[in-house]
Amino acid sequence: MVNPKISHRPTICYRPIQPSDIEILEKIHSDVFPIRYESEFFQNVVNGRDIVSWAAVDRSRSNGRSDELIGFVTARIVMAKDSEIADLLRYDSSKGDQTLVYILTLGVVDAYRNLGIASALIHEVIKYASSIPVCRAVYLHVISYNNPAIHLYKKMSFKCVRRLHGFYLINGQHYDSYLFVYYVNGSRSPCSPLVLVTFIFTCMKTGLKSVAAKLRKNEEKMVKWPKCKETRGLIPIQNKRMIKTECSGCEYV
Repeated sequence: MVNPKISHRPTICYRPIQPSDIEILEKIHSDVFPIRYESEFFQNVVNGRDIVSWAAVDRSRSNGRSDELIGFVTARIVMAKDSEIADLLRYDSSKGDQTLVYILTLGVVDAYRNLGIASALIHEVIKYASSIPVCRAVYLHVISYNNPAIHLYKKMSFKCVRRLHGFYLINGQHYDSYLFVYYVNGSRSPCSPLVLVTFIFTCMKTGLKSVAAKLRKNEEKMVKWPKCKETRGLIPIQNKRMIKTECSGCEYV
């Protein structure tokens, strides 16, 4: 698939972000996000200081731009017990070394959007998190009006677990945030009271349907047996013709 904004068929490759990427990394962040990031953040990204990152590049670009960033994702490892989603994890609290991967930023330049690059970058993060035995989930925040991002994460099986009111403050205005989680390494959300009640209700409803089905089945079986007024005995329906000739006082129940 070729984006009409690109004059060639791109050859997308992925690699770690490196110090030489800092200028274009800052520019893309400025173009994509309404939030301003400090220079320290970019220094930490390009030098790998407590931040892991992946860059997308188009090897088919000319004019020496074949290694220039066209997309990126940055993430940080955090301790599960100290995170804001600790209550949303089913894990052994006695194991204090369990971690999470928090996605900090994800962006693709305009000309290269809708080519699956963002999805591929997220897959890199999920693969990385899954390779860490003690990691339990990947999570992130999405501003409430970013519908394309919300659709993307839902499509990739992230679970929207919370809405945080007034989470972002941009140009003096507050915006809500959605919290998305993707569980890895067998982790899952603990069963909430609401989920438990729903499960019990579903089981009860299924059980009642099963009982009703059995009762209907028994009734259908009973209909197939005629009862003779005189003998009060049950005679198979297959002998209906014989019943009419030999016992004129029969009715069907």
